[in-house]
Amino acid sequence: MNAIIDGLSALFEPIALLCFVIGLGLGLLVGIFPGITISMAVALATSFTLTLEPAQGLAMLLAIYVSAQYGDRIPSILLNTPGTPAAVATTLDGYPMAKKGQAGLALSISAIATTVGILMSMIVLMFFAQPIAQFALNFGPFEMFALVSFGLTVIISISTQSLAKGIFAGLLGITFGMVGLDPITGDPRFVFGTNELTSGLHFIAIIIGLFGITEVLDQILTYRRDKTHVITSLGRWWPTKSEMRQVAKPMALSGALGALIGVIPAAGGDIAGLIGWNRAKAISKKPEEFGKGSIEGLVGSDTASASTLGGALTTTLSLGIPGDSVMAVMIGSMIIWGIQPGPSLFERRPDIVVIIIAVMLLATLASTIISLVRTRAMTRLLDLPPQLIWGIIIVFCIVGTYSTTNNILTVIQMLVFGLLGLLLRRIGVPAGPVVLGFLLGPLAESNLRRAMLIGPPTEFITRPISLILLICTVAGLVWPTIARQLKQHKAAL
Repeated sequence: MNAIIDGLSALFEPIALLCFVIGLGLGLLVGIFPGITISMAVALATSFTLTLEPAQGLAMLLAIYVSAQYGDRIPSILLNTPGTPAAVATTLDGYPMAKKGQAGLALSISAIATTVGILMSMIVLMFFAQPIAQFALNFGPFEMFALVSFGLTVIISISTQSLAKGIFAGLLGITFGMVGLDPITGDPRFVFGTNELTSGLHFIAIIIGLFGITEVLDQILTYRRDKTHVITSLGRWWPTKSEMRQVAKPMALSGALGALIGVIPAAGGDIAGLIGWNRAKAISKKPEEFGKGSIEGLVGSDTASASTLGGALTTTLSLGIPGDSVMAVMIGSMIIWGIQPGPSLFERRPDIVVIIIAVMLLATLASTIISLVRTRAMTRLLDLPPQLIWGIIIVFCIVGTYSTTNNILTVIQMLVFGLLGLLLRRIGVPAGPVVLGFLLGPLAESNLRRAMLIGPPTEFITRPISLILLICTVAGLVWPTIARQLKQHKAAL
């Protein structure tokens, strides 16, 4: 009881509350601007918080961490440009909903799904922190390769029009992921003698190019031809009772998956969002609507992505291992404040644990209210001339991309991938599998090669976790074909 009182007393001091409000505002702004990642914002804010008391610093950094989860959904839904990598999966159904005149509903349901995801993850943090963190320690290279392989099966789900084109796009993304240095030997690959490519292609440049720039170029070409807006109205804001019942099941499943994925180090919200979207499609009665503006797809991706927050905190606090890149920055700050994350943290500094949980809950509540109220201001975007909107988007994309590296070559990469995305769209190749292949390909390669250095291939089937994940991977590959055959057989009867 003393720890609770001490923690809350420190948090509700005026300076700590001011830090909380500043962090809340910064996080919402960070999410809206494409290219500015949450880890970058937290890292920049860290330099201002090191001289503060731990409660004050944690209030600012965690408020940024939480509120950015809400801000990054807005450009994903309205502009088809992910605010952060964690919102890539939001574009799959969020933007199609906006094109159908349901942008208001998409923004509202996205905020609700994000809130549910974070709250579910906080339950995991409060009650299952230590057991789950111990379970995550069992993930070695064999298990990680099996997990990433399972994630790659999402390519099949998001290749709704042509499986062959989806696989081609996935292989293209994996090829892009191989540019740079070999993950084991350090030898350069596909750099063509260019030093700038030794660090690999930049993920932010790729997603902004493929989604943001491609969308602007496509709209410019379409506008000249038929003189129409893509998004004509925001429509209604609040989901109906039947829609809430419809999304309850994918919301619960995706939230649980995201919380579990969150405790695995390096498996962040971007991977969880795609897997959550895929699982929501697998249990949906209307899977054919996914990728075309499905409310279940939007909920599946956003709930899973948001629910990784508590999992990442669980790993960080219980084991001292950063659950994601933001937590890596947070650990550095905590050590400077004299706080050592790890198994003994819960005994030595329970007041810090109370502060962290309280900030997460308060930031979630405040961000939800702000998001549901503030999104109405987005209607002003629709009143602007399309040429002005295109200009604003391009400026945001360029500034956001440049700010990640302060290198003009990163901007050039973004523009090249924008043109490539336009070409792929014209020939009917989806951009989603390209991003998925680029994201998961290097993870699969590095973990497979580490596994081969550690033990024989038979360990993939002798390790229980690896075996289960590989069975799920095979099921994910085979089941769509079986389901299609069953559907054709049923129709023939």
